[in-house]
Amino acid sequence: MLILQAERDALLKPLLAVTGIVERRHTLPILSNVLIEKKADAVSFLATDLEIQITTASPEDMAGEPFRLTTSAKKLQDILRAIPGNATVTLEQQDAGRLTLKAGKSRFNLQTLPADDFPLLTVGSAAEASFQLSQRDLKRLIAQVQYAMAVQDIRYYLNGLLLQTEGNQVRLVATDGHRLAFACADIEATLAKSEVILPRKTILELYKLLQDSDEQINIELLSNQVRFSFGSTVIISKVVDGKFPDYNRVIPLDNEKIFLIERVTFLQALQRAAILANEKFRGVRLVLKPGAMSILCTNSEQEEAEEELEIAFQGGELEIGFNINYLLDVLTNLPADTLQLAFGDGTRSALVTIPENSNFKYIVMPMRI
Repeated sequence: MLILQAERDALLKPLLAVTGIVERRHTLPILSNVLIEKKADAVSFLATDLEIQITTASPEDMAGEPFRLTTSAKKLQDILRAIPGNATVTLEQQDAGRLTLKAGKSRFNLQTLPADDFPLLTVGSAAEASFQLSQRDLKRLIAQVQYAMAVQDIRYYLNGLLLQTEGNQVRLVATDGHRLAFACADIEATLAKSEVILPRKTILELYKLLQDSDEQINIELLSNQVRFSFGSTVIISKVVDGKFPDYNRVIPLDNEKIFLIERVTFLQALQRAAILANEKFRGVRLVLKPGAMSILCTNSEQEEAEEELEIAFQGGELEIGFNINYLLDVLTNLPADTLQLAFGDGTRSALVTIPENSNFKYIVMPMRI
């Protein structure tokens, strides 16, 4: 029975939006599938790993009969990718749990599993907070902090990102215990203080799907979930159960060695020095003296790289060590042309900010080299 006929891209684009969360091997085989549903002329695609659920719809009307089925997300994705872009794809549902896909002279038979067996997240009804941002603004905020999230830390609450609302502000904070990134933006709402920790996987998938556009995204904080709605896409995610550290306590307020530096100049100097950094410890030494900053990297082969930058600084001398990757991360992900660096002594955290902009802060702890 013919159930659907459409251009390849009308199926592939929405499918790609949901398959990022699908695990190839799962204890529940049906979770490797995508739920495809057609009502009237709209076709929707849904995937879940029981922590995150993504639904999106094809922007194009499609002829065919109403249906619900599940089939392998990755196999369907790979088949559609391998078909020529201008091909017309037809889907036919067979009685014996089979889906036949045809394109030109190509034919594929895929296994299906009953749509009624597909597990859906139970979504909370009442939102504790709701606000809107443009997709561009949210994508920019995430870009400014996501690199500081921990990866597989036993302190599970660090393997994610804090989303906090208060008054007319939304704040995003990420830390792995060695560095912390903070970014905030104003919103057109006045909200009570609330906060949730979003899982790392949710942040990475959301970031991939956000467009650099003024289109609004609606964000709802539910009891133990967050819902992001934009265009025809809805992402529902469970939140991490845990207490995020008080980020205000680690922001150094009295670092007196302060100067401005061109972001790209500093980034390129660090990238060159990093070539000879120790591969295991990734240490870099910064040496401040009036009018100049030296960047020094050495490795176990006794090789050494040295860069010197002119800076408008007339304070006392300082030598301090950092993990060079932590500096490269912030310099790569900030859009600003000029940054402000603030140092205390060799044992105190450094503070990176954007001049005359309180909406971003990056704190990095020193390391012994």
